[in-house]
Parts: sequence; structure tokens; C-alpha cells
Amino acid sequence: MSESLHARIERYYATVPLLFSDAEEFGPLRLFVRKEPGAPYYGGPGHAQPVGAAAGRVTGADVARVRARQRELGVPEAFEWLAEAAPDLRERIEAAGLTVAERPLMILDPQRPMEPRPLPDGVTIRAVDADDPALPAVLALPRLAFAPGSTGGAEALSAVAGELLADGTVAAVRPTLTAGHKRLLAAFAPDGVPLAAGHYHPAGGTTEIGGVGTLPTARRQGLAAAVTAALVTDAREHGVTTVFLAYAQDSVARIYARLGFRPAGLTLLIADQPARS
Repeated sequence: MSESLHARIERYYATVPLLFSDAEEFGPLRLFVRKEPGAPYYGGPGHAQPVGAAAGRVTGADVARVRARQRELGVPEAFEWLAEAAPDLRERIEAAGLTVAERPLMILDPQRPMEPRPLPDGVTIRAVDADDPALPAVLALPRLAFAPGSTGGAEALSAVAGELLADGTVAAVRPTLTAGHKRLLAAFAPDGVPLAAGHYHPAGGTTEIGGVGTLPTARRQGLAAAVTAALVTDAREHGVTTVFLAYAQDSVARIYARLGFRPAGLTLLIADQPARS
């Protein structure tokens, strides 16, 4: 990964959490602490320092201090960082007994055109705003898309949407959409049921595409690729020039490669920690 690209992604990781959290410093490490209810954030290198400056200065005691604060807050002991930003951090975290997972990154060259992908008959893709009646179902979709062994369809989606309305998740997301901190797109069946969805958080001309998932009953129709392409186009229309993403499975990477994404480094995180968004 080139230094300029590395710096843009590192700056992005340092900026987006601050839209929703405060930063607490622990020597060379930093912990993002949510201001409002929502999925908890993580600890990682102190992003205020030059890239790589934290490397070699992180100790087991530093990691222990962050973990102690996370336990005090009642949040998971989660860490996330670019491998190149702190080469020694993985060793310190694994020595503390936490399992580290790898999430390779891919990036789309700014000059790479992105054409719309073909869709099944009657299926359309559009942005979902804070007042959209489909918002609860769109937010519910990843719960089914990423659940191991899930075979849920429209009925299961409706049930999960009701849960998210009841527990305040939908209400918490609405201000983020209104402020433009998050863009949410979904593919809809002719009857209005969301079939696939994804999102991005734009910041400083850079964004990571995330949460691209397909309703289990609608898989193998190219919907994930179509939503990803639409997210890229939408991001570019909103002033984003650097678009990247992470993946966990080679089969997913092949989809992104066909869209023009190329390898661009490695993110490390604690296995099974909550999704950041």
C-alpha cells in the first residue's frame, strides 16, 4: 500500500468514529467511547501520531489499560487497526490472550469507471433516508444476511424489523442519515421488500463500503455486486474519491475484484468483535 493511500485510510479510521464517539488516550493507544447508545467501538493505535509512530512503543501494560477501561464501560474488549500502522500491536494483543482476525482491504482506483450491474426484472436500487418507511426492514436485513445458516425471507425480515423499532435501533440511526454521516442503499423487489443492502460513511473524501448483504432467499442473483456498484456511484456523486472495503471470505473478494477493486493492505481486529457500524 502506498504511503499516501495508507495515510488516507488511517485518517478515515481516525475520523469516522469521532462522529459518534469520544476518544480516550492510553499512551500510544486510543479507545473510542460511544456518546450515544449503539454498537461499541474499539481500541487501536493513537491516530494523532504519525503513521507507524505507535509501533514498537505499545506494551502489554498499554493493552491491559485499554481492556480494563472497556470492562469498566461494559463493552467488548475490541481492537481494530491497520496492520502497517502498528506492526507490533498484534503480538502484544495475542500475548494478552485475545484472538486476532485478519480482514484484507481492497480499493477502487479513482479513475476506474463503475457501470451499473444488471438486476433481476422489477428490482430497483435506491437510497433509503431517515423517513423512508422501508428503513426498519433495510436495517434488519444484515441480521438475516450474516446469520450463520439463515434461510429467512420476507416474514423473518418483518419480525426483525419490528424488534429494531422496539429497541430503539431505528430511532438511533435516523439522525445519522439526516446529518449525512451515513448513506444507506438497498435493492427492492417489486412488492417493496428489500432484497440486499449496504452502507457507507463519507469523511474527508474517503469512505469504506460496508454491511453489503443479501436476504437469504434472494441470493445468487448478483444483488450484492449491484448494491456495491450503486454505493460506489453514490459515494462519488457525494464527493468521495477514495473508496475501499474489507472482506472476510475469498468468495466475496472475487465479487469485488470483478467490480475493479484491488488488494490494498490488511486490517486486524479481535475475532468475533461486534461490527463497528
